[in-house]
Amino acid sequence: MLRTTYIVPRTVMACQDDPVSANRTGSGEPSRTLALLWGDPSTTTRRRKGPSRSVTVTQVVDAALDLADSHGLAAITIRAVAERVGVSAMSVYTYVPGKPELLDLMVDARYDRMTHTPWAGQPWRDRLTVVAEDNRELLSTHPWLTEVAALSRPPLGPGVMAKYEHELAAFDDTGLSDVDVDAALTYLLGFVQSHCRSAHDAARATTDTAMSDADWWAANQPVLALALDPETYPRAVRIGSAAGEAQGSAWQADRAWQFGLARTLGGLAALL
Repeated sequence: MLRTTYIVPRTVMACQDDPVSANRTGSGEPSRTLALLWGDPSTTTRRRKGPSRSVTVTQVVDAALDLADSHGLAAITIRAVAERVGVSAMSVYTYVPGKPELLDLMVDARYDRMTHTPWAGQPWRDRLTVVAEDNRELLSTHPWLTEVAALSRPPLGPGVMAKYEHELAAFDDTGLSDVDVDAALTYLLGFVQSHCRSAHDAARATTDTAMSDADWWAANQPVLALALDPETYPRAVRIGSAAGEAQGSAWQADRAWQFGLARTLGGLAALL
């Protein structure tokens, strides 16, 4: 039985500043959510008279995952999920109490489906590189995760706990204290989170403007040439131009990833 203490599985990403608490993990009724996450739906759903239910909680969650992957977090409504599984909107509430609990189930399901690479025989730097790359792949494939999962209140289901346990094991035999292991994992996943959000923002900018970065800079070049005086902004003009020419944009995802991950692991090397 868990004591009154904090179990802090690192779920990669902190929540965005979103006034709608229903779009965050941990905003539902805890006992109902935990019962669903650990396979005891008997205390979580509203009982109704009539024939037995035609679909399962897993099917409801899978339908929500498909919607989020295809259309983003904004597409997740109880009505839309109901249409996907072929039941009425009110019927969905017999499977999950509401949207907050559904989001918890979605996040935990995505974590539960991650592949866990065995760590035996790998040096610590290789292990942590795999942790970072696996999480980058997860957030790149399912970008809605960066919007919904709250670092301080993750859904404490089997998927979250298995992910946390596996990633903590990447620090075995490093000599760090338990507290430092948790802090080091948070530090590593914080870099992944920040990078993936920047990548999502860059992708949205391209989609929203229907222009590549190269086209956008080319279109604005005449204005920039007038505004950016090399004598007033000597470093900005010189270094910005050099970086832009080297990577074809003001920011390039793969280049930023390689540089940032190397620096992040280098910072951890000072501890290890």
